[in-house]
Amino acid sequence: MEIYIKGIGNISPQNTYDNECFLEEIAEYSDEHLKCIEPDYKKYIKPVLLRRMSRIIKMGIYAAKISLDDAEVSIPDAIITGTGLGCIEDTEKFLFSMIKDNESFLPPTPFIQSTHNTISSQIALLLKCHNYNNTYVHRGISFESALIDSMMLLKENFANNVLTGGADEITHNSFLITKRLGHWKNQAISNLKLLDYQTRGSIAGEGATFFVLTNADSKHNYAKMSSVSIFYKPEDYKIVEDNITEFLKNAKIETNDIDLIIFGINGDTKFDKVYYHLIKNYFKNKDFALYKHLCGEYHTSSSFVLWLGAKILKTQFVPDIVKLNKRADKPIKNILIYNHYRNINHSLILISGC
Repeated sequence: MEIYIKGIGNISPQNTYDNECFLEEIAEYSDEHLKCIEPDYKKYIKPVLLRRMSRIIKMGIYAAKISLDDAEVSIPDAIITGTGLGCIEDTEKFLFSMIKDNESFLPPTPFIQSTHNTISSQIALLLKCHNYNNTYVHRGISFESALIDSMMLLKENFANNVLTGGADEITHNSFLITKRLGHWKNQAISNLKLLDYQTRGSIAGEGATFFVLTNADSKHNYAKMSSVSIFYKPEDYKIVEDNITEFLKNAKIETNDIDLIIFGINGDTKFDKVYYHLIKNYFKNKDFALYKHLCGEYHTSSSFVLWLGAKILKTQFVPDIVKLNKRADKPIKNILIYNHYRNINHSLILISGC
C-alpha cells in the first residue's frame, strides 16, 4: 500500500505558511539563530485562547489547521507528532518560578503546557478530535518515528487520514546552553552563506510542519511516500552506504532512478563529512540539494525537508536557493532525503510523484 501526502502546513523562518507560495522570497538572517515568521494566529485560534498559549503551541496548531484545510479534512482519524525537546518556553517558565518563589505558589499553566504531548493535545482539543493521539520524543528521529507510526496505521487500515507533524522551538536560554556544548557557530553569520564558514557548529533554528497523510490516491495529492528508515550511530561511511543500499533495495528502486537527493548539510565541518563522502563516492552524476540554511538545525528539521520535497514534486520546480549543484533541469519523479542529527540519529525518506 502506498502512503500519500494530501495536505501540508509549515511555519518556519521562511515565508511558508501560505501554501500558494514556494520560496519566492527568501528571508536572510544575520542572527545567531533563526526564528519563525509567525502568521496572524487569530485566523484559526480565538484571541481568548491565544493569551494562554506559548509560541510553539500556536505554531503547531496553525500549521496543523493549514494542512487540514489544504487536504479538506475536518477531523483526522489520528494525530501524531514528533518533537525533540517539546515546549521549552513553558518548561523554563515553570522552572524559573520554582527558583523565584522557592517552590511555593507555582502557576499550574506553564507546568501543564510544558509536557511534550501538549501540541498534539491542544490540536485535539481545538478540533474536538477524540481519536488516536500520540507524541514521539526521540530527539533527532522524533518526526521520523511519527511518520513510521502513521504509515503503520494507514497500512493496517486503522485510519484513512492521519495528521502528522514535527515541531521544535528555540529560546534564548536553550540556545546559550547548546552553544556552550559546541552546537552552533561562535559568531552571528548569514544563513544564506552558511557553507562559506568552514568551521565547527551549525546555525540554530525552529519550526512546526504538519501533513495530512492518507492511503487514498488522488490527483490533488502532493507526493507518494514509499519508505522511511532510521539507523543509529554508524561507525563509518561503509555502514552508512550499506544502510542506503538496503533501504533502496527494500523500496525496490535503483540508484539511477533517483532524480534528486536532499541532504541535511548544516555547515558543521565535522558532521557534514558523510554527506560530501556520499556525493563524491556513492552518488554520482546526481542532482543534490540542501535545506538547513533556510530553517536552521533542530531535532525535527526533517519535517521541513519533507515539506520541501513534497512541494518540489507537486510543482516540478527546484528553487535555486536549495540547489547544491546546478545540472540541467529535468522531470523529478523520485526524491531521496538523507538527514542525521550530530551523527547520532540518521534517517532516510523516499518520496515520489503521484
